[in-house]
Amino acid sequence: MIRRKTPDANPALIRALRVTYWGLWVERLLRAFWPTSTLALFGMAAFGFGLQDALPPLWAMWSAFALILAIVVSFGLGIWRLKLPTRGEAATRLDRSMPGRPLSTMADAQAIGSEDEASRRVWTAHLARMQERLEAARAVPGDLQLSRFDRYGLRYIALTGFVAAVLFGAPSRVTEITEIAQLPTRAEAVALGPSWEAWVQPPPYTGRPTLYLNEVDRPTLQLPQGSRVTVRFYGQQGIMSVQESLSLREEPEPTEMAQDFEIERSGRLSIRGPAGRDWEVVALIDQPPSVTLQGVAERERGGLMRQDFRATDDYGVVDGEVRVALDLDAVERRYGLALDPELREAVTVPLPMPASGSRSEIEDAFIEDFSQHPWANLPVKIAFAVEDARGQEGATDDVRMVLPGRRFFDPMAAAVIELRRDLLWTRENAPRVGQLMRAISHQPEDAFRSTEARSRFADAQDRLLASLDSGGLDEIMRDDLAELMWDLAVLLEEGELADARERLRRAQERLDEAVRSGADPSEIAELMDELREAMRDYMRQLAEQPRERGDAPPDGEQMEITQDQIQELLDRIQELMEEGRMDEAAELLAQLNALLENLQVAEGQGGEGMPGDEAMEGLGETMREQRELSDDTFDDLQEQFRDGQPQAGDGEPQAGEGEGQGDLAERQRGLADQLRDQQLAPLPGEGTPEGEAALQALERAQRAMEEAADALEDGDAGEALSRQAEAMEAMRDGLRAMNEAQAQDLREQEGDQAAQETGDGQGRDPLGRSRNQGGEVGTEDSLLQGEDVYRRAQDLLEELRRRSAELDRPEAELDYLRRLLERF
Repeated sequence: MIRRKTPDANPALIRALRVTYWGLWVERLLRAFWPTSTLALFGMAAFGFGLQDALPPLWAMWSAFALILAIVVSFGLGIWRLKLPTRGEAATRLDRSMPGRPLSTMADAQAIGSEDEASRRVWTAHLARMQERLEAARAVPGDLQLSRFDRYGLRYIALTGFVAAVLFGAPSRVTEITEIAQLPTRAEAVALGPSWEAWVQPPPYTGRPTLYLNEVDRPTLQLPQGSRVTVRFYGQQGIMSVQESLSLREEPEPTEMAQDFEIERSGRLSIRGPAGRDWEVVALIDQPPSVTLQGVAERERGGLMRQDFRATDDYGVVDGEVRVALDLDAVERRYGLALDPELREAVTVPLPMPASGSRSEIEDAFIEDFSQHPWANLPVKIAFAVEDARGQEGATDDVRMVLPGRRFFDPMAAAVIELRRDLLWTRENAPRVGQLMRAISHQPEDAFRSTEARSRFADAQDRLLASLDSGGLDEIMRDDLAELMWDLAVLLEEGELADARERLRRAQERLDEAVRSGADPSEIAELMDELREAMRDYMRQLAEQPRERGDAPPDGEQMEITQDQIQELLDRIQELMEEGRMDEAAELLAQLNALLENLQVAEGQGGEGMPGDEAMEGLGETMREQRELSDDTFDDLQEQFRDGQPQAGDGEPQAGEGEGQGDLAERQRGLADQLRDQQLAPLPGEGTPEGEAALQALERAQRAMEEAADALEDGDAGEALSRQAEAMEAMRDGLRAMNEAQAQDLREQEGDQAAQETGDGQGRDPLGRSRNQGGEVGTEDSLLQGEDVYRRAQDLLEELRRRSAELDRPEAELDYLRRLLERF
């Protein structure tokens, strides 16, 4: 017969039952009394942060009574809800947590088969198994989750407030609840005799605490200006009174039971009557803020205005602004500025303030873009103003300056901006601006480089003339025209050029104009960066595309200049500009222009064209023809407007036109068919992402051409111009993608041929630079070998002069050299 331990003799079971029992106690206590603890924590947090100071004494007293009553009621409800746990409940919970419920099993007896030996053996084995499970019993913890009882998490909010009060408040002030409860009511005060209360609350921005004067024994007080004094009397009126020389209020009745006033100056505060007190008060005057400008205003890149400033205040600056007003007396009243300007209010712009940290001393920079404002680049008066929390202001004197704004160095862009300024100066300038725009549009092909610019200028001109014909220019139309003319000027200044050589030429022209007109150093630096970027793109284009032959001197002699040498020449130009040596910089810039105009790029020996060269040449020719067709379409549209003839809708030429829209439509159809055939020819990068992008761009260009032809057949020249511009932009994208694909093929070929290159001159890239052994472009050797690039340019000039003086050279070569010298 198998002997087994009883459950009572099992130490593990006894320990598990005890812990489960205490877990039940904790669980039921929490569920019964969590509202009580939450209310207590809320109260301690509130009074720890000084709620009693923010409320009148009577309110504070009733708040304390309400809190205590709520705690008592919740405690009573907790006792009523509390159900004391028993050990039987603990045993049941433990039994349910184990498989097979071994405690219940051990208490059971075999109901049937007790006379059968086999049945008794099975029952004995079952009891042994349950005994083993009891020996491994583990306590069941209490369920401490209160979320289903406290759905809004009030216990966590109360706990957070209590912890914050302990860390940042005054926990000891919680004991003031008893003192509040002991304050007499008004009826009690009357019975006990006269009494008083007084406290001082400094302005919040000072960060000082409230001062309860009943507990202050010092005879002298230092209080911030603007502090609010509150006095309350209890008892019979007329016994207690206030005498003070601190405020600016009219003489009040000194015996009023409730008095409030602010401290504006130093003086004396006296409470007269039983247990009265006297204090000498020194008012800490809140000084007004101050602001000063640091240096002079500067024009930063993009035309941004920058003005450093410093603002101070004893308690901190809260706000500030910049006021800009036109200095009409300093304006040069001529041309479009000769008429009186329309009245405009001064411009007010918020001053930047730090988002965090102290504002007692602020050193910052005011940066704003006034480029599109009518007063940009005109004389103005600027003043900075700041304000403190008390409402006091401090401001600088008016500073006279030219309002910084973006400057335009392209002549036509500058002209458009001047016309825009005249319109914004006064609408009475509209007829004069219209006449000037007519003069410019007389020969638009000489004034504008692109069809897009001509089209936008014509649109602005038509709107202005239509407004004048309809009775005058209103403010809305004027502002729309100003925005349109600004976008046109930006287009003329920056362009939408895809060709690197054209971008380089534009950058050179703008820099040359800036040097001659005395631009700011920031503008010079911005234009130099633009020139460097255009130079890099141009040199990269030269390196990636095969050069047309036939521009070299007849005798085959070439002068080579590397990209690094050009870069050093640019550095020298910028150095001269920074030193103020503008004449030397202008001379060196002219030499750079001449060198780039006649630049000879060294090529490798092998002269085989890249795959797709013929297709790219054909696409370039198609793009040139499309550009010429766009110019003819624009000229045809201008001719119709000048003659006052409506657009033809039947496609037939009109009398007086150089070419009818029917002919233009046929030319456009032919270009679309030509582009379709070119798409079927082998193109660079076929099967690569670049090649696919180029093919998609050409398909877009073909669709735009066909839509332009339809518009021309319908007589809508304006719509045709828009579609033609889309076609040219798509062709530019296609050519750009082909260039990238061809450059990738070239780099792969160079890598394959690098191992076969020898020192016979084949190991040089298109710019004359030696290749390294890996086939990559570049060299570690010094290209200039210590020579100054400025001296190199002078040597090149002297060599040109020497060769041109040798009259025995061929006439073709002498003519070539003379053309080079003319560029210098």
